[in-house]
Amino acid sequence: MATKAVTDSSFDDDVIKSSQPVLVDFWAEWCNPCKQIGPSLEEISDEMSDKLTIAKINIDENPKIPSQFGVRGIPTLMIFKDGEMASMKVGAMPKGKIVEWIESETA
Repeated sequence: MATKAVTDSSFDDDVIKSSQPVLVDFWAEWCNPCKQIGPSLEEISDEMSDKLTIAKINIDENPKIPSQFGVRGIPTLMIFKDGEMASMKVGAMPKGKIVEWIESETA
């Protein structure tokens, strides 16, 4: 399953009301570290689709949600569980570190 594009208007349905945990990647086209972790997030999305959804929200096209959650730098990754933000990481990480973080937060 590929990553899911989320917008300000779909965030509530796609993330807050999701029945499984959702990792949200706040990113932008001009952000090189965002581009670096993109392929890893796609792979993780395929590998962990049974227990996690990976959503991407473009902060330039959708400024409301990033502002609501205090996103100051990108990439910012947040894990949402049961409608609440459970954990946050800022900055690019290797795929292995992202997987470790996901597993520790969704176990």
